[in-house]
Amino acid sequence: MLALLASGAVEAWCAPPDWLQAASRELLPSYTGDPPAVMLRNEQIATVKNGGEVTVVYRRAYKILRQEGRDYGTARIYFDSETRLASLKAWSIPPAGRSYEVGEKDALETVPFSGNLYEDTRVKVLRIPASEPGAVVGYEYEQRGRPSVLQGDWPFQVEVPVRLARMTLRLPPGWEHREFWANHPTVPPQASAGNDLVWELRDVPAIQTEPAMPAWQASAGQLLLTYVAPEGVTSLKSWDEVGRWYSGLASDRRQSTPELQQKVSDLTAGASTVFGKAQLLASFVQREVRYVAIEIGIGGYQPHPASDILRNRYGDCKDKVTLLSTMLREIGVESYYVLINSRRGVVNPEFASPYAFNHAILAIRMPPDASSRDLHGMVTHPRLGPLLFFDPTQPYVRFGDLPAELQSSYGLVMADNTGDLIKMPLLPATINGMRRTVKVRLLEDGSIQGEAQETRIGAAASDFRGAWLNLSEADQKKLLQGYFGRQTTSVELERFSVKRLDQPEEEPELSYSFRLPRYATSTAGLLLLRPRVMSEWGSDLMESGERKQPVEFPSAVLRTETIEITLPQGYIVDELPPPADAKIAAASYSSTSALTGSVLRYTRRLEITDVLVDREQLPDLKKFYRQIAADEKARAVLKPR
Repeated sequence: MLALLASGAVEAWCAPPDWLQAASRELLPSYTGDPPAVMLRNEQIATVKNGGEVTVVYRRAYKILRQEGRDYGTARIYFDSETRLASLKAWSIPPAGRSYEVGEKDALETVPFSGNLYEDTRVKVLRIPASEPGAVVGYEYEQRGRPSVLQGDWPFQVEVPVRLARMTLRLPPGWEHREFWANHPTVPPQASAGNDLVWELRDVPAIQTEPAMPAWQASAGQLLLTYVAPEGVTSLKSWDEVGRWYSGLASDRRQSTPELQQKVSDLTAGASTVFGKAQLLASFVQREVRYVAIEIGIGGYQPHPASDILRNRYGDCKDKVTLLSTMLREIGVESYYVLINSRRGVVNPEFASPYAFNHAILAIRMPPDASSRDLHGMVTHPRLGPLLFFDPTQPYVRFGDLPAELQSSYGLVMADNTGDLIKMPLLPATINGMRRTVKVRLLEDGSIQGEAQETRIGAAASDFRGAWLNLSEADQKKLLQGYFGRQTTSVELERFSVKRLDQPEEEPELSYSFRLPRYATSTAGLLLLRPRVMSEWGSDLMESGERKQPVEFPSAVLRTETIEITLPQGYIVDELPPPADAKIAAASYSSTSALTGSVLRYTRRLEITDVLVDREQLPDLKKFYRQIAADEKARAVLKPR
């Protein structure tokens, strides 16, 4: 539908602007990896005015090299009330024939598919004619606004090579700037006239998208800027100032009401301790207040009043945090807003900005009657004492835990009108993982049948609940079949059930029975049996050529598995797989096989203790995964008695 509507653009001949014509004449070097396109120009011109208005002109130009690069002939421009779109034009220069021009009137305006109930973000989609291999396409647009925060960014590295990248910053007299280069060495600005600053880069390499890589903003090069104004115009230059700015937005949002006080009294009537009351209030906001986002202008940052959230029973992350914080105060428990990013590595401690965050959680100051034994998401703050970090938007996370994607990330804690950036804890592998026990019987025809039990804890338990509860029975069956990994035979599931699924404070237990026809293979009177019946714990992500990006694991995790295989009466074990023992800095793996009577017992253990494997350690990771794969393929040899 989108392509159909956009295809109605009126194509007019017009000479492209000088900057695009100059870009089209660029002689390109040879590129490895056969990119679909090359970005000839990545240019921004930011003009800041004394009153805080900011105008940014963007210029983008691509040369399409292959059919897969035709998508670069579509411009997608996002804008909102703070970044109003002032103009939009685009051009194409085909290899032969006339050039084309299209404009804003030819674009389709729509909304991003963000999942929010309402927000003021819009997107213009403009298809550029003749976007074929060999063509040069380009577009220029201008955005104007008065942003809440005087900051900007220049993401100069993209998924294809960039021939020329240029950033121009025009500041009023008396203004200064602060800059931070993320994922790239510092480049000094070029000398220019007046108060203009110009940065220029040539032949910026592409960022190769790879599985299990860190977040894009934690990997790609970008220049982050703060515009420092004279007295009278707000500039955020430190995390403390960011904290004070947000505290001002939320200062009047946690006002209690008789309705709220009565609700707290009703919810906590059965609890005998302050900590118990806090758990009940957290559970209410976590599970009874729906997640719904309405973000318009400053509403993308400012929470709604607690009384409105309670009355409506819905809100987004900052709203749910506001309501829970207000309710906790009624029982004498202090709590603090925490801004965080759900993508690990995006927040850089050296550049203070509210734009670094996309989520809000709560830091709860633990009452004296709380036991820290099961509170794994807790950090002792030097000034505020023991703080439990809690995300009320996650209905399946146990009170005391922290969602996996927030662990080992930076969060800005705002207390007493200040901001303090701290590192979230990485929960240990021992309290996050899966225990699996499998008991099967091997039949003489090589088939096996039996049953499995799995218990999950920590983030593994919340992830399982979230996945299982939102699947149909048919999709649940497909999920279980996937647990067996790549098999040479079909997986026949006979029954399955889950205990304690709706009790986040408990460990869910999954049970299922199954049959694998012709699992063991017969050759020369022998049966060859792979003891590893279930899924692969290794990975082939290191086998697809030279990897450029680090590997990021979702969390620390511990998986253990015991598989007991009862052998048929007519066979004995002639040979067992050797034990495995593999270890790198971030993970370890071990397995053993043993025979007790007629039962072959295979046990294995995988523990991941860190979430990041940097580039220097990738060769070790490749060897590690190959050792796991070799163990998983190993077979026991059975012979007739």
